[in-house]
Formats: sequence, C-alpha cells, structure tokens
Amino acid sequence: MACNDHISSCVKLLLLLVVLCAARAFADRTKTLDFDVKPGGVVQTFSAKLKKYKCTFTYACQGGTNEQWQMSVGLSDDDQMFSCSVWRPQGKSYLFFTQFKAEIKGAKIEYATAYSQMAVGGQRDVALKEEEYIVSESSVTHREGKFHSELSKLTVIGRTHHDEL
Repeated sequence: MACNDHISSCVKLLLLLVVLCAARAFADRTKTLDFDVKPGGVVQTFSAKLKKYKCTFTYACQGGTNEQWQMSVGLSDDDQMFSCSVWRPQGKSYLFFTQFKAEIKGAKIEYATAYSQMAVGGQRDVALKEEEYIVSESSVTHREGKFHSELSKLTVIGRTHHDEL
C-alpha cells in the first residue's frame, strides 16, 4: 500500500510539473495587457513585445471617457506566425475614432481584419467594410474619408521572418 501511495504521489507530482511547464511555455508564447484608450483627439500609442516581435497600436479618438482595452500578442509553437489583437472586452466602443493604425515588427502581415463591434452579450461581430481600412505588409490603417469612426477590435496575423542557413 505504501508503495502505491508513493507511486501515486510521484505521478501526481509529475503531472503537476508537466502542467506547470506547459503553462510556462504558453506564457512565453502569449501576452495580454490592459490599457486605457483615451479620448481627446490627441494621438496615443500602446505597444507590446514578445521575444523579438512587436505590435504597436496608434490612434486618436473623441467623446466620452477612458475605455478599458486589451492587447494580446502571440507566437505560434513553430515561431512561424506572430499575432496581435487589440480590442475592447465589453464589445462595442462608444468612442469616435478619427484614426487608427496597428503595426507589427518582425513579421509580414498575411491576415488582418477590423471590427466596429465584437460578439459580446448576445451581440454579433460586425466587421468593418474592407474599404474602411488599408492592409500593408506591416500595418493596418484607417482609410481617410472611408473609415466611419467605429472601432472595437483589430486582429493582425503575420508570418515571421526567418534567416536561411
């Protein structure tokens, strides 16, 4: 009986170590930060880095008071893809955005989309029309004269640059 208790304890300890190592590996591959989006018409910037990759969100907006937003950056297990998402967890922002730009460094954008509303509390995602923003190799930017000033989420996924041996 004592031997089985010892084996059981060792198995439990081993499982705990595996879970802790997996959580640490996951933490090394993703990061989520809170920040305030501040109205007032002044251009503001918020950035997050993960290893040698960086995401920067630049914006200006009007109306209301500060809103709590989040930025998540992540790196795939094989280091081939870098992602950046910027969003308002409550779903819809009530601020009037005059401009926005999400820029990534260390990766080339393969996919990007922006939303005026996120699916929260029974609401559905509402994507911006493609004519409202411009996607380049390294950034997603509002399109002057076409952007309707509503933004609640941006998602950017890029392929990382790898040096050939």
